[in-house]
Amino acid sequence: MANVIVIGAQWGDEGKGKITDLLSRSADVVVRYQGGVNAGHTIVVKGQTFKLHLIPSGILYPDTECIIGSGTVIDPQVLITELDQLDKLGISTANLFIAENAHVTMPYHRMIDQASEEHRGNYKIGTTGRGIGPTYADKSERTGIRMLDLIDPQGLREQLNWTINYKNAILEKLYDLPPLNPDEVIEQYLGYADRLRPYVVDASLKIYDAVRLRRNVLFEGAQGTLLDLDHGTYPFVTSSNPVAGGACVGTGLGPTIIDRVIGVSKAYTTRVGEGPFPTELDGEIGELLCSLGAEFGTTTGRKRRCGWFDAVIGRYAARINGLDCLAVTKLDVLDQLPEIKVCVAYEIDGERCEHFPASSRRFARCRPIYKTLPGWQVSTENCRTWEDLPRQAQDYLKYLAELMEVPIAIVSLGASRDQTIILEDPIHGPKRALLHADGTPASLLSA
Repeated sequence: MANVIVIGAQWGDEGKGKITDLLSRSADVVVRYQGGVNAGHTIVVKGQTFKLHLIPSGILYPDTECIIGSGTVIDPQVLITELDQLDKLGISTANLFIAENAHVTMPYHRMIDQASEEHRGNYKIGTTGRGIGPTYADKSERTGIRMLDLIDPQGLREQLNWTINYKNAILEKLYDLPPLNPDEVIEQYLGYADRLRPYVVDASLKIYDAVRLRRNVLFEGAQGTLLDLDHGTYPFVTSSNPVAGGACVGTGLGPTIIDRVIGVSKAYTTRVGEGPFPTELDGEIGELLCSLGAEFGTTTGRKRRCGWFDAVIGRYAARINGLDCLAVTKLDVLDQLPEIKVCVAYEIDGERCEHFPASSRRFARCRPIYKTLPGWQVSTENCRTWEDLPRQAQDYLKYLAELMEVPIAIVSLGASRDQTIILEDPIHGPKRALLHADGTPASLLSA
């Protein structure tokens, strides 16, 4: 039995959907613990592409229970669209459950999100405009609508009559936008409630029961460590906690039940939206990585900014999350390059810095210090074992593991499930020491 958290170790978009999907075959329960429809997981199975925003990736396994935890914020319209799409594909959602205390994204959240971002001008954060931040803000302000409110017709009417009038004042006076019609919104969301009511449960209790019965539970986050509200590149962050600690808060479980934390990193680095990015590549190589890696957001379609692997933020992610193994994705994207650079430290105002700075202003002044490694310039997409990889690719992965002080358990070489090398199963494999006495990552030494 193992309870495993899968987190993004960069700025999100690391390929967590594929890794979660792979691990779900060994999981009895998969839980999404934070974020909203601002996240997207793309999974390719037998040539068929699935794009999920709220429903956990484990839904593709018919015997796996999938739970949307209380730390998520739910747009009912998007969730129902996903349910309909899965139904058309013949994928059952009978094992889907939604936390009764998860908060609901309303139309005024989307309107305020988009208007606020527009009014920021040169100070834009780069939000998706899906209403996530305002939903979490209402949660903190204690004016939010929860799933248990949504499925209570009388309670929903009473709450929304007051809330919509309050939000209308903000929309009209602050943003010069037309007001919402309370009756129309209420009727629309009552319809959503009828569809979603059968899925709503006490999720914390359901997950606890699974743990008590020694079932394998997989916790999946959205976004990535550097977008964490408390520990990311603030203010260019999301509105929740993608880090491993957020899994406990977002599900209502204690930290002692967690057995392993696996971080997911691309073999290079990307980020979407605004904010500093020390290893960003603006020229030909950056465009090549974007093209070969199909670096366009699942949720927004926005082009991702691409750069070399940043071991400084990698070490930071390992520390913040307590990573004990790593999945490296999109190694194949580097196949054509004659040489590959890795950022090992920063130079800030003439001084060497090996740790991530909390100040975004200071982070923006960071200049990468690189180590250059030889490329392999042969295709890796058909490699299925460690021995299949070119020696230079092996050396590159070993170097990343050494820099991050975390062993690599999984290497992904494409979008499909079978394009994967598994060095150690994070769920069924033994939890070994992180490093050997000589400092070499354990799983790579044994590969």
